[in-house]
Amino acid sequence: MELDAFSVRVALGVITVTLLMLFWASFHRTRSPYAGWWSLALLEFMVGNAAFLLNGTPHQAWANPAGNVLVVAGAFSVWAGAKSLRDRQAAPWQLAVAPAVTGIASLLENPGSNVWSGGFIYLAMMTVGIALAAYDLWFIKSSHSQVHKALSLAAGLLAAYYLGRWIVYAVEGPASHAFTTYFGPAPSALISMVLLVTVSFSMTALTSDQLIKGLRERATRDHLTGLLNRGAFLDLAATELDRLHSAGSGAAVVLADLDHFKAVNDEHGHGAGDVALRAFADACADSVRSTDLIGRYGGEEFVLFLPGATQDRAENIATEISRRMAAMPAPEGVVYPTISYGVTSSIPASADLNFMIEVADAALYSAKAQGRNRIVGAHRPEAATIADEARS
Repeated sequence: MELDAFSVRVALGVITVTLLMLFWASFHRTRSPYAGWWSLALLEFMVGNAAFLLNGTPHQAWANPAGNVLVVAGAFSVWAGAKSLRDRQAAPWQLAVAPAVTGIASLLENPGSNVWSGGFIYLAMMTVGIALAAYDLWFIKSSHSQVHKALSLAAGLLAAYYLGRWIVYAVEGPASHAFTTYFGPAPSALISMVLLVTVSFSMTALTSDQLIKGLRERATRDHLTGLLNRGAFLDLAATELDRLHSAGSGAAVVLADLDHFKAVNDEHGHGAGDVALRAFADACADSVRSTDLIGRYGGEEFVLFLPGATQDRAENIATEISRRMAAMPAPEGVVYPTISYGVTSSIPASADLNFMIEVADAALYSAKAQGRNRIVGAHRPEAATIADEARS
């Protein structure tokens, strides 16, 4: 018994509309990027498959290419949603190229009389889009569920199915018995229907993961600069320092203060001051390793924790931050402030985090007293003396 392609596509459309309404409501409530991309993909699948229903009518000439373009766009929207779960973004051109190439190929192969116009490119682009989604779903770092692994496997199987469609289409053509029986519109719509329901059922877990991660980020990050806030920095740095000392290693701490920052706010407004703070945060991020910690310690004061760094290495990083800050474009009429630094380093098991910050703070105070715009390092022999002076 052959499946009726029209009936299966109508059923697929009804299911897609239902899922779209459910998940659009979810996106409207949660603003989860993944829910938004999945809702867009459902919309594209729905409209694309509706266009295919016009095959065999006078509207086929435009509806068939439009359907190909929209369904391919839906596959790449699924990929964009998977990337959002990894805190990555697909560039607009990456999302536009495949649908555009598909549309051109469809228009060049007589879509008014050929229901498989552009089929070779269409099937290839579907394979690529779904395979990319499977790849990004697999590498999601999730601490709350492993549902993304199952979804990655499901997407991988669908990509393999489309690869099979593409190979049979290329070798035997769309009119062959193998293609119409196993890879034609009806069986592919049925498989898509089952996977849509499965993926949508699992989407709630992924959306929840994304929301929880976002809440955790907001709880630990400074809203203006995106750096760690003071509490999160102290917790993470203290834990890392204990680990380093257990391994017989040390670290360096850098305290930085933007010189005469109040003058920037007074002369140019708080907007300019915010730009300066973000510029400094960017300069820090561009100067350190991914394993280093950067926090906004308070106001215009920042703190860096550099695992394994020597005193000289930490002072060189401070120099590099100032260089990058000075090279950054500033708003018209605004001159970014210079920076004063206090730097210290630990030896294994010799200093806890609070002691190191006290020493770096005393060194920073010395830098300001010497005229600002300089780096003052508290070397190990000087650390105890400086800390005692800071306490007195």
